[in-house]
Amino acid sequence: MADFIQKDNRQNGSDDRVAIGVRAGWLGLGSNLVLFIGKFLIGLSAGSVSIMADAINSLTDTASSLLTLIGFRIAGKPADSEHPYGHARFESISGFVVSLLITFVGGQFLLSSINKIITPEHIRLSPMLFVVLILSIGIKVWQGLMYRSLSKKIDSATLQASGQDSINDVITAVAVLLSAIVEWLTGWRVDGYVGLLIALYILYNGIQMIRTFINDLLGSRPTEAELTEMEERLASYQTILGFHDLLVHNYGPSNRFASVHIEVDDTWTLNQAHQVIDQIEHDFFTQLQVELVCHLDPVPIHDPHYRQLRQAVKRLLRMIDPQLRMHDFRVSGEKIYFDLVIPNEALYPDAAIRQMMQEKMTEELGNYVVEITFDHSYLL
Repeated sequence: MADFIQKDNRQNGSDDRVAIGVRAGWLGLGSNLVLFIGKFLIGLSAGSVSIMADAINSLTDTASSLLTLIGFRIAGKPADSEHPYGHARFESISGFVVSLLITFVGGQFLLSSINKIITPEHIRLSPMLFVVLILSIGIKVWQGLMYRSLSKKIDSATLQASGQDSINDVITAVAVLLSAIVEWLTGWRVDGYVGLLIALYILYNGIQMIRTFINDLLGSRPTEAELTEMEERLASYQTILGFHDLLVHNYGPSNRFASVHIEVDDTWTLNQAHQVIDQIEHDFFTQLQVELVCHLDPVPIHDPHYRQLRQAVKRLLRMIDPQLRMHDFRVSGEKIYFDLVIPNEALYPDAAIRQMMQEKMTEELGNYVVEITFDHSYLL
C-alpha cells in the first residue's frame, strides 16, 4: 500500500510538471510567432541583415517552444513495457534538438553577416521599425521572467535554458535597435558588424546548450549540494557502520535512482539488517525523492585480528598517499582484499601503489598477499 501511495504521489508530481511545461510551451509558441512575423516584415522592408537575423532567431524560438511543448507531452507519458523507467528523458532530447537548431541558425547568419560587412547596404529606416524592436524587447523580457518563474516551480533545465535564451534575445534586440539608431544618426553602416556579433552570441549559447543536454543524456555527476544532502542523510543513521560506492543516476528530472553499499555488523540477523536498509530506502524516497537500493557489506567488527589488520592497512595507505580511501576490507587466510578509491590527482599510478603497498605489508605484517581493486569511477 505504501509503495502504491509513493508511486501515485510521483505520478501526480509528474502530471503537474507536464501541465506547467505545456503551458510554458504554448505561451512561448504564441509570443515567438508574433515576434517572428513582425521582425521578418520589418527586416525585409528595411533590408537589414541584423533585423532579419533577429527575426529568424525568433523563428527558432518558435520551433523551440513547439519542441518544448512536444517534449513535455511525451515526457509525461507513463512507463510501458519498452520504457520501464518512463519517458521523462525526452525533455532533454527535445532540448538537445532545440540547441542544435539554434547553433545551425547562428552559423547561417554568421555567413550572412560577413557578406553584409563585405558588401554593406543602406537600411531603410521607418518609425514602425523602432516600434517593433521596442515591443519585441518588452515581450522578450516578459517571456524570460515567465520561463524562469515556471522553471523554478518544476526545476526544469529545459525551461531554464529557454528563459536564458529569452534574456539573450533581449540583448540581441537591444543591439539591433542600437545599430539602427547609429545608422539613423550618423549614416554609419554597422548593421553587418552587429549581425556578426549576434551570430557569434547565438552560436556560443547554442554550443553551451548542446553541452548541457548531452551531459543530461549521458548521465552527468549530481551537484555537490545533492551529494552532500545524501551523504548527510546516510551519515545520520547511527545503526550502520559506514557507507561507500554511492552512485546516483536519473531517467529524467523527476526520476532519480541511487545505489549504495551499507556496512553493517556481521552478527546482525538477516531480518535486522533488512529492517534497517528498508527504513533508509523509505526515507530517501519520501524525503529526497530518490529511489535508493542498498547493498549490505557485513563487517566483523568484533574480531580483534580483523580490526588490527584494518587499522594497519589504513596507516600504510596514508604513508603512501593521504588522499587514498579504502573500503570493502576483507581477510581470507593469508590474503587481504580491499577496494581503493583513487582521486583525480593521485601521487602515484595504480601499479606503483600496489607494489609499494605489498612491500610495506610484507615488511610490517608478514607474508600477507594484497589484492587491490582500484576504483576510478568517482563514486562516493
